[in-house]
This record gives sequence, C-alpha cells and structure tokens, in this order.
Amino acid sequence: MAANDVPCCEPRFWMYLLICVGLVAFAGLMSGLTLGLMSLSLVDLEVLATSGRPDDQKNAAKILPIVKNQHLLLCTLLISNAMAMEALPIFIDALLPAWGAIVISVTLILTFGEIIPQAICSRYGLSVGAKLSVVVRVLLLVLFPLSYPISKLLDWLLGKGHFALLRRAELKTFVDMHGNKAGKGGELTQEETAIITGALDMTLKTARDAMTPLTKLFSLDINSKLNEKTMELILRKGHSRVPIYSGHPTNIIGIILVKNLIKFNPEEETPIRNLTIRKVPRVRENLPLYDILNQFQQGHSHMAVVIKSHNETKEPADSNKLELETATPVTEMELGHIKLQIRNICSNGCSDTDGKSTPDFDEDVIGIITLEDVMEELLQAESEHESKEINIGITRRTSSAMDITSGIPIIFIPSFSTFFFIQSFTNSSFSNSSTYSLPI
Repeated sequence: MAANDVPCCEPRFWMYLLICVGLVAFAGLMSGLTLGLMSLSLVDLEVLATSGRPDDQKNAAKILPIVKNQHLLLCTLLISNAMAMEALPIFIDALLPAWGAIVISVTLILTFGEIIPQAICSRYGLSVGAKLSVVVRVLLLVLFPLSYPISKLLDWLLGKGHFALLRRAELKTFVDMHGNKAGKGGELTQEETAIITGALDMTLKTARDAMTPLTKLFSLDINSKLNEKTMELILRKGHSRVPIYSGHPTNIIGIILVKNLIKFNPEEETPIRNLTIRKVPRVRENLPLYDILNQFQQGHSHMAVVIKSHNETKEPADSNKLELETATPVTEMELGHIKLQIRNICSNGCSDTDGKSTPDFDEDVIGIITLEDVMEELLQAESEHESKEINIGITRRTSSAMDITSGIPIIFIPSFSTFFFIQSFTNSSFSNSSTYSLPI
C-alpha cells in the first residue's frame, strides 16, 4: 500500500482513521493492564480477597484466577500490545505522508498508548483489571497457542510465580509505617504497633532474655523463720510469690504464695519449712519464650526456674513439656512418680512439698522467669505489678482502728488472724506513722 494513497474524506479514509483510533486504544489498554495486573502481587490479592473492603473483595476475586499464572498473562498482554503497535503504522501510512505518519504514530503511541493508560492503571489497577477481566480471559484463550510456549520457557528459566512474603524485619517496618505516629495515615496506635512488633521479636528470644538473674532475685532459706523481720521484708518487696532455697540460693526447691501468709502470726516465728511450698518447673535457658508461654497458659505454673544449658547436653527445646529434674537416687516406685510429674508437670498447678525432705538439684540455676516477664517481652513495656514497691501509710488511731491511705483500694477479710497480723506490726517497735509495702 503506497503512502498517502487514501484521499481525505472518502469512506475508506474514515474507516482507516477509525481503525487507527481503535489500535491506539487497544495498545493503550494492553499497556495499562500489563502494568496494573502485573504490579498486583498474589499476597496483596489474597489479603484483599479475604479481608478487604467489599468492593475490593469482589475485584480481587475476579482478578486472582487470572494473575495466578503470571508468565502466561504477561506474554498474552505483551503479544496483544505488540500486534497493535505493529499494525498502527500500516494504516497511518495510508492516510499521511511518511514524515507525518512517523510524527503522529509516535505521538499517539507515547501519549495514548503508554503514558495515560499506565498512569491510570497504576492507581486504579484493581478496579480496571476487574472490569476488563472478561476481555483478558478472551485474549488468554485466543492467543494461547502463541503465549503458552513462551510462558513455559519463562517458567523453566525463571521459575513459576510464587508468593512474595515479607521477611520478619520487613514486616516490622511495615507495621511501624501503619502506626498513627508515623504520619502516613495509618490507623494503628502506638500500643498496637508495640504489641505486634513485640510478638514478632519474641520468636527469637529465649528464657535467658526475659528471666530475672539470680543476683537480683529475692528468695528465702527454707531454714529461716517467719518472724517480724522476714514478714516486713516480704511485704516491702511486694512480690506475690517468693522462691525458697535449701542450703544455697542456687538450689531453689519451690515457692511460697504471699497471700497464704496472712494467717500466720509473726510472733510465733513459724519455720518456713512448715509452710506449704509449691514446686516449680525447671526450664533450660535456651527454651523459646513462646514455648514457656504455652506452658504457663496451661495453668501448670506462672513461675519457672531457669537452669544453664551445657553444650555437651544441649538438645532441641521440647515445647510439650517443662522439665522437672533431680539428681537424688530414687527407688523404682519414686522414679515412676517422678516420670508422671514430668509428663503432667504437676497438672494441678504444681505439687506441694511438706518441707521435711528437701531435694538437691544438680543443676546450674541462673535465674527465675515468670508469666509477667514473658508478657513484658510481648507488650514491650515493663510492668510495675511486682517490681515497683507500693507504699501504704498505716497510722494507728486506737487499739482497734487504723487509717490506711493508698492509691488503690484494699479489702481485708474480717478474721482474728488478719487483725492480729496487722496489729502485731503496729504494736511492734515501729513508730505510729510507719510506712509498709503490702503485696498486690
């Protein structure tokens, strides 16, 4: 066909002009869909299809089956775009001289075939792709003989498309960017972002990272007595549980609950070995915090003794059971009982010991870990429940009335032992305006 051989305003001229407009529009459509659909990752579409807004869920559900075979879709769109681009100069050359055909074709292709379609589809790719999903399906079917072999070659060379999931560090940054403090329009509060990032970080943390070291641990000897000095020390520390050791602070044999001490009279100096001492599980220092949290949630115990992990005996952490070990020789009957304890980890919340026979654990105890310690790592905030000393002023007015001032309400059970427990402190060598610390 010779250049400019179609006279202006003839029926064939308008037909050629209409074909040129259609080719430019089709090329622009293929170019926009290539950018819009190929920029949507499978992960984003899965998220939108399950938890997006109602419109986004419908659009993602339409696009997802098409985008799953990414190389086939890419080849189909590019072949369609190339066919339109190559056909356009043929018809323009019949309408215009050579120099005019070059200028007009380049201008039309660049403006209406590339820039404008890609600008629109880069912003509204999901909705445009969903509306034109039927057109794309038809093209996939028509051009399948051409695009399928090329797509299989790309699969062999580059591998099939896969879910591009975020790594842990990238996910943390992604969450931080969605916080309202980042100034990017995110809806997550600072507390929400802290909890999410704390949950991600806690996977890499072990018992050693969250425990209270033995050097900072408050504990009592089993041979000590529950006198006024010991009572005052327990109250000032403000802990709800106190570890008990035998002989050496590293030989922790159990704990006592402070709430159970209210019935004891300090003047009687009750030996601690006569109290109910609850056994605690023993965990290796390299046990992941999530495994410890899972065991705490089962109600076995809210405290565990952390022991050192030796390289020669280090084994993969068993998330099913917390260890309760002893080096004391036992009979077969006792061994069976111990194995049952290890299997159930004291299913009733840890067994109690009478204090008469104290076990000697042949282990290197390095600290204590509690449920509160694990939650602090999860929430990324230090709790003040058992670490901050709470001062409560107790002013004695009469022999049977006291004024207790505090920032928190306290309810005492009306009983003789309760009254005697408090009165013994107010009648002792302390002044009438002494300040004590009561556990929460």
